[in-house]
Amino acid sequence: MSAIDKAKNKGQELGGKAKEAVGNVTGDKSTENEGKGDQVKSNLKDAGEKIKDAFKD
Repeated sequence: MSAIDKAKNKGQELGGKAKEAVGNVTGDKSTENEGKGDQVKSNLKDAGEKIKDAFKD
């Protein structure tokens, strides 16, 4: 996994956590759920990159 991909995935994960926190504080379930979704997408991308790396070795 390239460092750029790791950074993008981490950025998406942190952005998702921030959205989730804002949604939680404001009571906006839509924003909270969107943040959780962003985190899931980031985790899936990260897992896909790790699988690709495993087959490269």
